[in-house]
Amino acid sequence: MFRLFKLLVFLLVVGGIGLVGYAYVGPFFGADFSAPQDEVRVPVTLDAD
Repeated sequence: MFRLFKLLVFLLVVGGIGLVGYAYVGPFFGADFSAPQDEVRVPVTLDAD
């Protein structure tokens, strides 16, 4: 049981390191993480009677 727990912790740590590495290296390979910069205007009707 302890070996399974160690394996899961190891996979979580390796996955976290991989995710952080992808966040830093991804833009060099064409991955765009920026939010869209479009202005959105939606009319709102307020019924405050």
